[in-house]
Amino acid sequence: MAANPGIEEGWRYELALFVAFAGLLVLSAAHAYDSFTWFLEVLPALIGVAVLVATRYRFRFTALVYTLILIHAVILMVGGHYTYARVPLGNWVSNAFHLGRNHYDRLGHFAQGFVPALITREVLLRLRIVRRSGWATFLSIAVCMCISACYELFEYGVAVATGSGADNFLGGQGDPWDTQNDMLLCLTGSCTAMLTMRGWQDKAIARLEALPEAKAITRRA
Repeated sequence: MAANPGIEEGWRYELALFVAFAGLLVLSAAHAYDSFTWFLEVLPALIGVAVLVATRYRFRFTALVYTLILIHAVILMVGGHYTYARVPLGNWVSNAFHLGRNHYDRLGHFAQGFVPALITREVLLRLRIVRRSGWATFLSIAVCMCISACYELFEYGVAVATGSGADNFLGGQGDPWDTQNDMLLCLTGSCTAMLTMRGWQDKAIARLEALPEAKAITRRA
């Protein structure tokens, strides 16, 4: 039986995303401001992509989610290359609007809520873990807040273990409420994703699940 053209086109697109990720990862590592900070910042992206590759034949996400994952990875790689306090775009915004600090890290924590919320929602709906959209929305936001809390604890652990060596990684820039602001941005990101992307995601899921091969992959998950 010939392969479905929709599946083949999807695999090509996903391969292109992976190649782009690998190329951008190499670029971000080249002449990074601090190699230790770079590794810590891109570690979530490395783990996430490794999981996606390992499970690609058991569960296939929509092209929408894969694209957003790449965008999130790029945000992490840029932050890792420069360190969040030194990203040029953040400095430009800070100078233009007299913000007093580089806010690029806020974008990273917003994405920490926005993208994982849609990943979680897709898993919940596609695997029929929940059947009501309201519960999927609530649990997706809750998972993101759990991720944010765990990440802040990870930062704390790195700081305790390495002392001042973690300053670039923490990126607090003198803000005593940095941890709370980070978690607030994650919450804002996840809520924004649920308010703006649910309809788009539902259509993407419907198109993917209409493909017989995709159904079989999802059932094996």
